[in-house]
Amino acid sequence: MTDYVSRIAAHIRRETQRVIVGQDAVIDQILICLFAEGHALVEGVPGTAKTLMVKTIARIIGAGFNRIQFTPDLMPSDITGTNVFNIATSQFTLRHGPVFTDILLADEINRTPPKTQAALLEAMEERQVTIDGESHHLSPLFLVLATENPIEYEGTYPLPEAQLDRFLFKVLISYPTFDEELQVIGNWQAGFNARKLEAVNFEVVSDPATIPQCRAAVRDTKVEPGVQTYLLNLVRRTREHPSLLWGASPRASVAMLLASKALAAMRGRDFVTPDDVRDIAHPALRHRILLRSEAEIEGVTPDSILDEIVSSVEVPR
Repeated sequence: MTDYVSRIAAHIRRETQRVIVGQDAVIDQILICLFAEGHALVEGVPGTAKTLMVKTIARIIGAGFNRIQFTPDLMPSDITGTNVFNIATSQFTLRHGPVFTDILLADEINRTPPKTQAALLEAMEERQVTIDGESHHLSPLFLVLATENPIEYEGTYPLPEAQLDRFLFKVLISYPTFDEELQVIGNWQAGFNARKLEAVNFEVVSDPATIPQCRAAVRDTKVEPGVQTYLLNLVRRTREHPSLLWGASPRASVAMLLASKALAAMRGRDFVTPDDVRDIAHPALRHRILLRSEAEIEGVTPDSILDEIVSSVEVPR
């Protein structure tokens, strides 16, 4: 079954690369979240194809897609939906909000107040929403990709650390290289239009059981005790580092376990190696650690701390 996961991942990656240039690592990280049943916080400056990437992946796997533009006046009911009184029937009927979909893009999640953020985070954690005291289950495929703009903080509501911890990955999108950006320009010159994605003849994954089968294969992927110990040593070392105010929680250990299993399956194996654990350490941990203020002043970053930790923990043989 892991060969099956590898083939599906390669297919989605290849089709996505038809319109997304130079973001191969980002595509793989989103696929890990998809197969590991986790959510991702995607950070990048405007115009780096965050929305286009999510819409493209949704189209390739045949999933429903909704987008919410988070604003300061957005209310929880704008996400979950609300009961509306029908005069003709004299009954209340549920008007579903955009959260009732397969893949939800939460654009600029840090621009909406904590009460509205909490409504989305409940849906992420519980895979259900509560409206007027009644619970409503969400799609089994439900995946949230929330974006943040790293260059504008005025008028924003940064996610508390406890809420950041609910995202499996924090994915960083950087500017493309010169050659990659030249290819982007060439694609538009050749007729591509991101606003008309339906015109792209993608080879769609048509079987609705594909993603559930991939997730089942990921759950069955083995993690030997030695690799589990290595994983845990990485997480626990963040709690002892002098430049960190606090380190990663036990939820981070579980996140690394699930993500490394997904990566191993995508690589065609039914077992996890230390390389798999090391390769997902940065996106799985960078948003779960808090730097001391003096370390930030000195220019230390979460990724540089994680580089140091990964190089200091002994790899099992």
